[in-house]
Amino acid sequence: MTTVTETGAVITMPVHFDDLDAMGVLHNSRYAVLVERAVLQWWHERGVWFSSDRPATPDTFNVVREYAITFHRPVAGPGDINVHFWLDRLGSTSATYGFRLTSLDGRTVFAEGHRVNIGLDRATMRPAPWTDRGREIAATLLRG
Repeated sequence: MTTVTETGAVITMPVHFDDLDAMGVLHNSRYAVLVERAVLQWWHERGVWFSSDRPATPDTFNVVREYAITFHRPVAGPGDINVHFWLDRLGSTSATYGFRLTSLDGRTVFAEGHRVNIGLDRATMRPAPWTDRGREIAATLLRG
């Protein structure tokens, strides 16, 4: 489920027992997975998805160029957390997301960071511009 916020979107994501490390906290690699799943869910709710393992729209064909995350507090144990994300910048072929993973009430920030996605042309594997529809949808995530 997507929650409307002043900027971006908030999606509640489950942390499962197998996401935890030997110390019983969310493994560092799983934060990126949770962000990825939240962003994909948000786009899927808007019709930008894969159909039969193929991109349903050109905007679905993109890669992560850069990823940075700062960890503030461990997520201790399984349960739900919020992934809040937004767009800091929307270029012609790139999109820079900001994100933070928080407690359900938003008071505890477990981690925050950014990621840059690049749209690709399937035939050439070179950067390709976002479609007008993709830009229109993405604009709703832009931070004021």
